[in-house]
Amino acid sequence: MRRFANACIAGVTVVALCSGAWLLRSGTAWHAPPQPSAAQAHSSPGAGKPAGRRPATATTPALPPSPPDRVRIPSIRVDAPLMGLGLTPTGSLDVPPAEKENLAGWYEAGTTPGERGTAIVAGHVDNADGPAVFYDLGALKRGATVEVDRRDGGIAVFTVYAVEVYDARDFPDAKVYGAARRPELRVITCGGGYSRSTGYQGNVVVFAHLTGSRAG
Repeated sequence: MRRFANACIAGVTVVALCSGAWLLRSGTAWHAPPQPSAAQAHSSPGAGKPAGRRPATATTPALPPSPPDRVRIPSIRVDAPLMGLGLTPTGSLDVPPAEKENLAGWYEAGTTPGERGTAIVAGHVDNADGPAVFYDLGALKRGATVEVDRRDGGIAVFTVYAVEVYDARDFPDAKVYGAARRPELRVITCGGGYSRSTGYQGNVVVFAHLTGSRAG
């Protein structure tokens, strides 16, 4: 698939992540995944400007393109391989196999994590057997670190500056997927309300930007 290094992919949805098969199977004996609080959003209540953002001049210079192999989020104990994801025939972002609970994916027609632009990583919140790779994503806090192992041997280090949850009907495509002038990362899973008939009603989205890199 042709790459769009720093293009908006508005309209690409992640509904296939959100069936909630485990919750359907488990009846009332389940614990819903954590959801981000208002304090972790772009603007905290009473704040006069976006919280957690840094000027573009303060970020680490962009890295050259290199496909990613692994994602780690130490504060929520994520350490998972990454597979490439494309689009389904309906234009939605494809998803990793549901039965592989510790597997995430990245949108390989877009920006690679660490280069200038917006890179997309997505994974399941649960599957038929229980919690999956991004079950605790909603518990992530601003200032947390996301590390991505790259195929060139380097590690791109991102700092989280917002964690938000959106109803699927009001998902802000341009805000999440839009082009960026600095290296950005979005990590996406299911979230929000839950319906036994349709699954999760929205998505948790982590916003992060590149703040460092090191050799693997």
